[in-house]
Amino acid sequence: MPTVVLMDASLSMTRPVSLEGSEEFQRKNLAVHGLTMLFEHMATNYRLEFTALVVFSSLWELMVPFTRDYNTLQVVLVTDGALGIGRGSLRHSLATMKQRGEDKKFPLPFPFPSKLYIMCISNAEELQATDAMDNLEQLLTLSGGEGHIFTMDGPLCLKSVQAMFGKLIDQAYTPFHAVLRCGNLASDVQVFPRPEPVLLDDEVDPVPKAVLTELEIVGFIEIGDIASPPVLSRHLVLPIAVNKEADEVGAGTTDDMEEDTSTNQMAGKSPNFCVLLHGSLKVEGMVALVQLGPDWYGMLYSQADSKKKSNLMMSLFEPGPEPLPWLGKISQLGPISDALENPYGEDDSKSPFPVQPKNKRSYAQNVTVWIKASGLQTDVQKILRNARKLPEKTQTFYKELNRLRKAALAFGFWELLKCVAELLERECTLLPDSAHPDAAFQLSHAAQQLKLASTGDSQYAAFEHNITPMLTDFSGGGGGADRM
Repeated sequence: MPTVVLMDASLSMTRPVSLEGSEEFQRKNLAVHGLTMLFEHMATNYRLEFTALVVFSSLWELMVPFTRDYNTLQVVLVTDGALGIGRGSLRHSLATMKQRGEDKKFPLPFPFPSKLYIMCISNAEELQATDAMDNLEQLLTLSGGEGHIFTMDGPLCLKSVQAMFGKLIDQAYTPFHAVLRCGNLASDVQVFPRPEPVLLDDEVDPVPKAVLTELEIVGFIEIGDIASPPVLSRHLVLPIAVNKEADEVGAGTTDDMEEDTSTNQMAGKSPNFCVLLHGSLKVEGMVALVQLGPDWYGMLYSQADSKKKSNLMMSLFEPGPEPLPWLGKISQLGPISDALENPYGEDDSKSPFPVQPKNKRSYAQNVTVWIKASGLQTDVQKILRNARKLPEKTQTFYKELNRLRKAALAFGFWELLKCVAELLERECTLLPDSAHPDAAFQLSHAAQQLKLASTGDSQYAAFEHNITPMLTDFSGGGGGADRM
């Protein structure tokens, strides 16, 4: 996850801080000290992290665009929590947020996933003495709540700012080290960026699932069989030895197989299982299925980012024993040698995938599904087309109307029933003088029944109930009775 550093360059950051036995420091000096500590940590442990620097006061300026070269970064300042006064200050911006026009909308929340960490060169007591902490918490909430507000404990000094930035490093910039195993082969690796815990929505009391530090390869499969599966996230896998010794972090990368010697030299001139695995997957056109935890799997594969350079990548599937339905349960997959005959055929002319279900499903009944708005619009237009051809299309009209009614009730889409009823009433008012009299009766009757169903009353909103045509003198039923 790239890092954007926002540097507070306002006048309040020059307020002095008294340190015993030394010259007078300013708050910006403490910020410089803490950020230097952060950047040194990232340069050592997070060398693939992209970082940009923006300075701001009443205006803002991009000082350093996204880069991995930490030597070119300017002095980075974080905020002291002083909100400013008047137009353009944080306090004023939050207070007038709802009065802003579309062309000047408040920048939060961002239109992309993000985390916001606020580093205050102040202690909590100082911020809580005013409304500063409340405004900063509101800012964090507007960003989506992902992140944290850090304050300094105790007096404002170098030790306190080190402790505060240490907490940030522990929470957001700790490298994820793991052991990648395949049988008797193993390699120490770093997974970048750090995999985030996953929360399952279908559990009653969801508990975050975290990727284990023991990654076990359970098998290999051809790229064509796994296709382009849905994944939660993608990560770069780096051999730790390469990550520490290489001047240019191309760890876990390999050029053509003829150049494997240079890759091994990057791996400390010693055999490395991670480099071997990457080269093999690239040449054979396969992926490795890896177990991330109990009933949780992912895949390792080679991905090229240029003509001569590729990386060993890891994608995380949704937690569960069967993340890819066409493969079946991952735990039930086995080696080809265990099969009575080659499932791919003698000449690789067939494939065992997708796995066929044991019970053949019946597709006799049509199920209405609206994945896109266009599908719903098509069904509504079909009803209106038949409505304009009443009474000739009476049976088709009620068939389509009941199909939409059942789907809306199943989804709890009460507003749809009410809206379609209003459309039918409008069609009734637009009928030409030459229209058959029965058309107006049927449209009014259908609209009334949909409105009754939209109330959710069990008497009218029963799923099994069908709206039947209204019997009128014109339809030959006699007496105008309304048969339900």
